[in-house]
Amino acid sequence: NDLDVQRHVNNGVYLSLMDLGRFELHVRAGVWERMRREGVYPVVASETITFRKSLHAWQRYTLETRIAGYDDRAVYIEQRFVVDGEIYAQAFLRGRFLKRSGGVVGLAELADLLEIDVEETILPEWIDRWARDVALPSTRAEAPSVWS
Repeated sequence: NDLDVQRHVNNGVYLSLMDLGRFELHVRAGVWERMRREGVYPVVASETITFRKSLHAWQRYTLETRIAGYDDRAVYIEQRFVVDGEIYAQAFLRGRFLKRSGGVVGLAELADLLEIDVEETILPEWIDRWARDVALPSTRAEAPSVWS
């Protein structure tokens, strides 16, 4: 099911490939082993993707991954599927870091653990607004499935 009936990459596969790109970012940045030792792991809270052109079977592409910014609770990442310098698809996601022992890793703790300067990258206002607009209630609050 990696390809649809038109032999295009299935839209869900892009998200799986993006997972691999984020893993590689952690490894290349030298923080993956540190996170494992400390019992910290990343999760995706929200994501959106826009498709411009289809990737086809066997087509070569580059997956670009970068930190788009931070807020007090999350890290925002931009990822792009690029063919010959041209963007085919672009995604943004909001990620959190959790502790295997339970709880959320706050931004200050994350900065210390990963030895990063979270002030270095300013979150664009539209991404902050997007995160608020698509947020679901806290896991402690009710979230009934009712169509309006």
